[in-house]
Amino acid sequence: MSESAGATPAPAAIEEYRPVDGRPFSLDDVVGHDRPLVIRGLVRDWPIVKLALQSDTAFAQRLAELDNGTDVSTLMVAPEADGMIGYAPELDGFSYQHFKVPVTLGLQRLAKYSRRDDAPGMVIQSARIRECLPGFLADHALPLLPGVEPRIWIGNRVTTPTHFDSMHNIACVVCGVRRFTLFPPDQLPNLYIGPLDYAPTGAAISMARLDQPHDPRFPRLQQALAVAQVAELHPGDAIYMPPLWWHNVESLQDLNALVNYWWSPVDVDGYHTGHAKAALYHCLLAFRALPPAERVHWRNLLNHYVFGDEESLAHIPEQRRGVLGPLTPECIELLKQGARNHL
Repeated sequence: MSESAGATPAPAAIEEYRPVDGRPFSLDDVVGHDRPLVIRGLVRDWPIVKLALQSDTAFAQRLAELDNGTDVSTLMVAPEADGMIGYAPELDGFSYQHFKVPVTLGLQRLAKYSRRDDAPGMVIQSARIRECLPGFLADHALPLLPGVEPRIWIGNRVTTPTHFDSMHNIACVVCGVRRFTLFPPDQLPNLYIGPLDYAPTGAAISMARLDQPHDPRFPRLQQALAVAQVAELHPGDAIYMPPLWWHNVESLQDLNALVNYWWSPVDVDGYHTGHAKAALYHCLLAFRALPPAERVHWRNLLNHYVFGDEESLAHIPEQRRGVLGPLTPECIELLKQGARNHL
């Protein structure tokens, strides 16, 4: 179909990993580069992927065999919400109800819904595999991340609206097809993100639907879509998403499943990116009420001391940099003490 005047341009394809000299994919290919990357066939040899390629039934039967009966978080999306996990029309609630059921019962309900035209959306949400499908781990390892606990997501034609994760994420499709649409972090002003502290599943989400690009309530969405990147992943494919990249995930078949790995390569004395999110709330408390001029001055201080580079400290001898120096155990103690002293 040709583009008409005012039509939304097709998004660019997310870059795909291309092996160099037969070298297998490694974390060095993604960490530190701040770009998403599709890794085709990363888990194509997993037994569960081979079963999914046979049939949905073979996939579901194997998961049921591995299910230990633990209840897992499950969302049921009202049929009128068209599979969109999000807000009720007036932001006075959400488009889903929350339940806890075992994986097998969830799979049985999904099978029943696949035979209905007016079926609700349903998704088993971020279940820790070790807790509900412990036998899965033995035959489905990701050697890239040996110490990271995987989670599983299973559902039907459901969309998780645009949101971000504060950690690195490798997501592996093991059944069905998923479409990932990603936006760079600087698109925050154009994505109409809802409340930080009133959000479905705890992650702040866009209130704008990507399938409704001309919604007059969200005129800047067009600017975000102009720089969007998209990929469709099939069983065995994976995608790497850097921290703070916005992503919208659509599940396109009656049975879809994904296994993902969140991790942080920096974990200093127990501190990690979760503390960065906590710092965001502290910043809101500390700076939002200040007069505009003071906010500008504090922004300059943060840019210099927190987000500046080594050159900004070159005039201070290394042995005298104190809390501005490398994050050694001694420096971390000084930072904690300083934070306590200024409460």
